[in-house]
Amino acid sequence: MKLAARVSRIAPSPTLAMAATAKAMAAQGLDIIDFSTGEPDFDTPEPVKAAAEAAIRAGFTKYTPSSGIDELRGAIVEKLHTELGVRYDKSQILVSCGAKHSLYNLAEALLEAGDEIIIPTPYWVSYSDQALLNDATPILMPTREDEGYAVRPAELERLITPKTKAILVNSPCNPTGATYDRTTLEQIAAVAVRHDLIVISDEIYEKVLYDGATHLSIASLGPEIAARTVIINGVSKAYAMTGWRIGYAAGPKELITAMGNIQSQSTSNPCSISQKAAVAALRLGEPFTLKMVEEFSRRRKTIVEGLNKIPGVTCSMPRGAFYAFPNIKGLLGKRGPSGMIRTPNEMANYLLNDAHIAVVPGEPFGSQDHLRLSYATSMTNITRGLERLGQAFAKLV
Repeated sequence: MKLAARVSRIAPSPTLAMAATAKAMAAQGLDIIDFSTGEPDFDTPEPVKAAAEAAIRAGFTKYTPSSGIDELRGAIVEKLHTELGVRYDKSQILVSCGAKHSLYNLAEALLEAGDEIIIPTPYWVSYSDQALLNDATPILMPTREDEGYAVRPAELERLITPKTKAILVNSPCNPTGATYDRTTLEQIAAVAVRHDLIVISDEIYEKVLYDGATHLSIASLGPEIAARTVIINGVSKAYAMTGWRIGYAAGPKELITAMGNIQSQSTSNPCSISQKAAVAALRLGEPFTLKMVEEFSRRRKTIVEGLNKIPGVTCSMPRGAFYAFPNIKGLLGKRGPSGMIRTPNEMANYLLNDAHIAVVPGEPFGSQDHLRLSYATSMTNITRGLERLGQAFAKLV
């Protein structure tokens, strides 16, 4: 069978693949400590579950408008105005089956053969593959760990060509936990306006911030940049609703309409019950999120401090999201039970098979020196995992 050429350009999501492998090993009775999963380990808030239950009891189980129910789009408009100070009409909002789906709808509506999209690295694994699936070319822009993974405006400007269509911004960032300050966002905005580029602003971790940090959306920096920004967000991370599959996009009406048309011919509407639950999350979920982030902050300090005590490992303190991104360059080139470990991927395999610790290697995120560990797991797992990591790394020679 001859498959479409686009299929050969991509691989399965490595984060989902590692999580699935860890779960399969655990199902066989192995004691796996899983740092791979990018989802909160908290239960969905009770008001959200109650809203979903009420929707079921009321018979709200039929098709809805393809782009989302009016009530949810209104709640999103209200949230964006209240929290970001940016005004949208409901026609500028598209509700999809998760933020990943929102990003894919956007890639389909915006990108085509010959287009380029600039993606700062390290980056979330699906950004480049979604561009490739839509015949565009991802242009990866390296950032430096010792500079807090900040975008350098001069480097950004250097990468722009007549083919450049968009710039992607992810703050807080998966996998690094880095955030962009106002100055950096203003510089990116100036470049985008000057070159007539679209900015894709992935803000899915906007509420998972630490040490008093606050979220700033690039769309809030003025009407010129707002008019060329597409905000991508959802309820999965902030409200522990990963399985409910509700994401959304806000942006220029023409582009959102095109994305909605694509969605109408692919998935149609997101789950009706999940949409009602999302309304409750946006309107009632803030107290839950604050408590969850407080606990994440406690775990963050424990895992980062523990990683930095392991010889050969360094780890910067993330300002957002729920991932540690330790640099293991000092351990690469050492030998394990099965031979030389030269790459993060080989290190991740060693840790899984020999220490029963699931982590995600850095290569799919654009790094040859790092591993990603999610601390969206219990403090018990974190302390046990750190102990195992120390022992596993100490065995390398």
